[in-house]
Amino acid sequence: METYTVHIGGVDKELPIVPITDDLSIAAFVIFGDTDIVEPCARALAEKIPAEAEYLITAEAKSIPLIYELAKVMKMPRYIIARKSVKGYMSHPIVTTVHSITTDKEQILCLDEEDIDRIKGKKIAIIDDVISTGESVAALEELVTRAGGEVVCRAAVLAEGAAADRKDIVYLDKIPLFKK
Repeated sequence: METYTVHIGGVDKELPIVPITDDLSIAAFVIFGDTDIVEPCARALAEKIPAEAEYLITAEAKSIPLIYELAKVMKMPRYIIARKSVKGYMSHPIVTTVHSITTDKEQILCLDEEDIDRIKGKKIAIIDDVISTGESVAALEELVTRAGGEVVCRAAVLAEGAAADRKDIVYLDKIPLFKK
């Protein structure tokens, strides 16, 4: 299998190159279950997030281990997860849609009233594992804005393709898109 090497958090990681469509492949970065990479990435990313950030937010689900460790490193007692479906326990949720490069169809992201109350008037850092098209970050930013928060940082472990040229994000390394 063909791979692509990234250097993140002081660790070299071989990523398998996998097809997403007939004419596009990506270097697949799956942080789930990879305990050797979560903590070093969180420490390195924490150095790039402004100290003014009061909460971290991410989308369910791949970035959950990262945001958990990042909150520990930054000594934040809580973090926020935008869920991919409205749950029965949610009161007055706000919902937005997102279509990412790795999913076939449109998805939703939502926050419940408790998280909305936490975000209101606060400075928020958006966290993701990989920023590629920016759709997930834009959806999270919409939720934060609708909840009354202010986005002070957009951060990821990896920036993919043209995202590496963005001036409004911070990241640890970049990866290309592989087009046929």
